[in-house]
Amino acid sequence: MTLEFRPSENITCLKESATIAVAAKARALKAAGHSIIDLGAGEPDFDTPAFIRHAAAEAVERGATRYTATEGILPLREAIAEAASRDLASGPAISAAEVVVSTGSKQSLYNACTCLFGPGDEVLVPTPAWTSYYQMLELARATAIPVYGTEANSLKVTSEQLDRHATSRTKGLMLCSPNNPTGAVYDRDELTAILDLAASRGWWVIADEIYLRIAYGRPAHSALSLMKQRDNLVVISGVAKAYAMTGWRIGWSIAPVALSKAMTALQSHTTSNAAAVSQHAALAAVSRHDEAEAAIGAMVAEFTNRRNAVLHALKDFPSVRFVNPEGAFYLYVNVEGFEGAEDAGAAFAARVLEREQVAVVPGNAFLTPGWIRASYATTQSVAVDGVTRIARCLTNG
Repeated sequence: MTLEFRPSENITCLKESATIAVAAKARALKAAGHSIIDLGAGEPDFDTPAFIRHAAAEAVERGATRYTATEGILPLREAIAEAASRDLASGPAISAAEVVVSTGSKQSLYNACTCLFGPGDEVLVPTPAWTSYYQMLELARATAIPVYGTEANSLKVTSEQLDRHATSRTKGLMLCSPNNPTGAVYDRDELTAILDLAASRGWWVIADEIYLRIAYGRPAHSALSLMKQRDNLVVISGVAKAYAMTGWRIGWSIAPVALSKAMTALQSHTTSNAAAVSQHAALAAVSRHDEAEAAIGAMVAEFTNRRNAVLHALKDFPSVRFVNPEGAFYLYVNVEGFEGAEDAGAAFAARVLEREQVAVVPGNAFLTPGWIRASYATTQSVAVDGVTRIARCLTNG
């Protein structure tokens, strides 16, 4: 008897990650011999800094090849707590007991959603937002409530907008600043107003701060630096973006101890501990402050140059509308009305790949089908060439 696979109710609404799908398609086209400019990637193109690589190699030679505690090695959790405590507005220092190390910030986000939310709960998601937020909440059997920002406000939402979308079932909200996919950054007043609203309503806040160190002109603000109390706050971060360590797969959460224990228990039945050697690499990244600051500073300076070059190139196409990126490494471009398509982003992504050999992520991945996301986490010349092709395709149709 042949058994036909039928997905369980746990995953019936699950969709493949659109960003990963675009990257896979671009790799396949390149492997087939096509010359593709891949602006779909959501990872830095830099090598992991040498001092981190060397620390990992030394750790392996010392025997860092076995299981660790599910929540991560103590020295790493202590270093994360110490570094995060420097951002605190007030209150006691963060302890290692509040830190859970995971296999990437994506797992930390999933752990938090699963432990905090469930059937009947509504979670406000400022939109556009990273595609996986909506899927994680779906897997937690909660309901994501998109709250759309306006183009005039760089697609950021206000506390008033969030308040209008709240109901008696609202249990939390998810924040990301600097934002993926737009590159927008919430300033101090904007973020404070949102955090104050959540505190007054008793909502959980999951603050995804994976791009926090990649900001231009002015630093991005951590929620830790603005909240007087953090008993409703979960901060998610990791080494992937700022330290160019995507493949090492190390993220973490900072949360109240009771929640951290619950997330540790959940993780113990899914992945258990993150790779031991990766944890030691992350320990070097977080604890060797001077070397890390020099490396991050150099990478952010290069991202700044690329951003400025891309924006300069777009001056030749004044009709092209986009969100001014103040952080991360994305350009979010408005393609509404392209060819009259209902899903203009998908139509444009297909056309620009076919005609200009540029891979981008359609905005429907972020619940904004009239937009596309292009990454400038590549060389400056490639970024400028790719964005120029995008603008040309959009302008000429």
